[in-house]
Amino acid sequence: MRKRDLCGALVGVLAIAGALTTAWAASAARPTSQHAQSKPTVMRPLGFKPVQHAKPQRPRRSNNLAYQGGVGGIGVETAPKVYLVLWGSQWNGNDPSGEQSLLQGFFQHAGGSSWLNSVTQYCQGVAAGTITCGSSGQHAGNPTGIYATSWADSGSAAPSHPTQSQLAAEAVRAAAHFGNTSSATNNTVQYVVATATGNSASGFGTQYCAWHSSTSSSYGNIAYTNLPYITDAGASCGANFNGLGSKAGITIVEGHEMAETATDQFPNGGWLDRNGEENGDKCAWISSGPGASASVSMNGASYPVQSLWSNAFNSNSGGCVLSY
Repeated sequence: MRKRDLCGALVGVLAIAGALTTAWAASAARPTSQHAQSKPTVMRPLGFKPVQHAKPQRPRRSNNLAYQGGVGGIGVETAPKVYLVLWGSQWNGNDPSGEQSLLQGFFQHAGGSSWLNSVTQYCQGVAAGTITCGSSGQHAGNPTGIYATSWADSGSAAPSHPTQSQLAAEAVRAAAHFGNTSSATNNTVQYVVATATGNSASGFGTQYCAWHSSTSSSYGNIAYTNLPYITDAGASCGANFNGLGSKAGITIVEGHEMAETATDQFPNGGWLDRNGEENGDKCAWISSGPGASASVSMNGASYPVQSLWSNAFNSNSGGCVLSY
């Protein structure tokens, strides 16, 4: 079981995300909630890698995503809800790029958008190896109300360089805070654990830009994203990518992770290609041509995003799309 990440330094090219090879699979630290399982099992994260230097853009791979059979029967988020967690007192009066409000606005507008709609072609409740769902199974959702709410967990400082175990434990605390204390309330939810400027897990900006994973708890499996303060990494994590502005990486990176979690909620039970790449990885950091990152209109607002892989594109041969 794995995690995913995004990052690099930009020369206008594509980098394909893969799993980190470092030791991400340690047991999680004990959650502080008295109701939480004492030692959740942390699934290896899947991450979005940085923009790479001096590599020509490579053609999109033609192999489509296939269903991996699910984890406990869950492979996709049928009615996704996103909870934003601003972890640590380091956030107090300290958001120089305005990432909190930008993320909240993005979540509010992304749900129901044609950009995110490509996730709805993927499903669960079908045989492992399925490529095309059609009307079969339970499909990933794209509701207009995908954004649930935020929590400023700022009563004490977050670790300056949190481990995966600590990030997983914070996601479990968030589930308790929001009252999502059963498997049924967490089987279509994702928690975005955002750390403040100057605070990030090891490897940010060089090995990854963000990653998503999941952890077991007495509340069921918990899907969460490690989202560092993206503008801290500058061009490595999308600042001014494709001329989209200094804050472009914030929504490019988080949009990548949100769409991947919707289609592979508990890695790696959802939709992956034969190389282990998800719908965001296959279209990461495209700088020109079909599927290039762009500012996309979403329900009355525009945000920079990358394209997402669609098995159905081009007569089911697959490709990167900005709308579906």
